[in-house]
Amino acid sequence: MFDDSFLTIEEKSEGIYKEKGSKFISFAFPVKDTDEIKDIIKDIKKEFFDARHHCYAYILGQDKSIFRMNDDGEPSSTGGKPIYGQLLSKDLTNVLVVVVRYFGGVKLGVSGLIQAYKQAALDALENAVIIEKTVDEVYGVSFEYILMNDVMRVMKENDLQQMNHRFENDCYLEFVVRKSNSIKVVDSLNFIEGVRVQFLRLE
Repeated sequence: MFDDSFLTIEEKSEGIYKEKGSKFISFAFPVKDTDEIKDIIKDIKKEFFDARHHCYAYILGQDKSIFRMNDDGEPSSTGGKPIYGQLLSKDLTNVLVVVVRYFGGVKLGVSGLIQAYKQAALDALENAVIIEKTVDEVYGVSFEYILMNDVMRVMKENDLQQMNHRFENDCYLEFVVRKSNSIKVVDSLNFIEGVRVQFLRLE
């Protein structure tokens, strides 16, 4: 059965890790799409323009199917991968973690780098407020005004959040329902003759 909830973070958080003069400053962001991620990374690189590396990893989607790791010039799999590993260990999605490195003059080696990026990412996530969100679906409902009471009864019985109302001769509204409850609600509306229900999007 599809799990209709997921863990993410409430707001931006920060962390830091120091090793042999190198400083690893980490940031965790709640994100919704790759466009937002690109803007954040661009801003980070602009703000910390004098840093040696800006490594990052992110996971998107309720099913965690969209993800990426970037080493930004560090040896392969020493930056992005350990950051990604911390996102996985916390079971998070819709989260971006960026770790900015200021080189301290002493090379850390592959294992030292992996440990540093891991600990920096972990610190930012440990400082974040982790929240659970539900997977919600948005539907549009079209109906004649005479069916208003029947439709609104379904809305009320299921305590549904409504939006974009248009109540004229031909009525329309949109509602948000938790995925696990959507079949029941849609069936109830379809049972009313003359009501048309259309799936719009996942929230």
